[in-house]
Amino acid sequence: MYPFLFVKWLHIVSSTVLFGFGAGTAWYFWNAHLTGNPALIARVGRMVVKADWIFTGTSGVVQPLTGLMLVHFLGYSLFEPWLIATYGLYLVTFACWIPVVWLQIRATRLAEASLISGVPLGTDYRRTMHMWFALGWPAFLSLMGVFWLMIAKPTL
Repeated sequence: MYPFLFVKWLHIVSSTVLFGFGAGTAWYFWNAHLTGNPALIARVGRMVVKADWIFTGTSGVVQPLTGLMLVHFLGYSLFEPWLIATYGLYLVTFACWIPVVWLQIRATRLAEASLISGVPLGTDYRRTMHMWFALGWPAFLSLMGVFWLMIAKPTL
């Protein structure tokens, strides 16, 4: 029973880190953006990108690994409809996360360039942040769906 409980604990903790850091870094980056202050945006952006790679990225790898282990421990088929829906939503999240990280890096670099040059943030920066914001919502909502599916395990 101990390996099962450890894997279950790791799965729950990594889901908390994945969701918590994802929402938290998005909150801080968006609020830095709202200030329009390139120095603040660049500083927060560097921290957000680092946190996304260290925490969100790591937990994003741990989640499917521990999830597959739990499926095995509990004797579920990998093709349960609720699991297939979970895989799909997780892929949507991942497909949004990759460009979101790239957009965070781009926005941070644009803010750094603005700071160095003294030229205000321009259209490229605003377009980058609009894309970042737009991609954040499907990722957020997909993870909410994954949480619901993990808890409810509905018959689909």
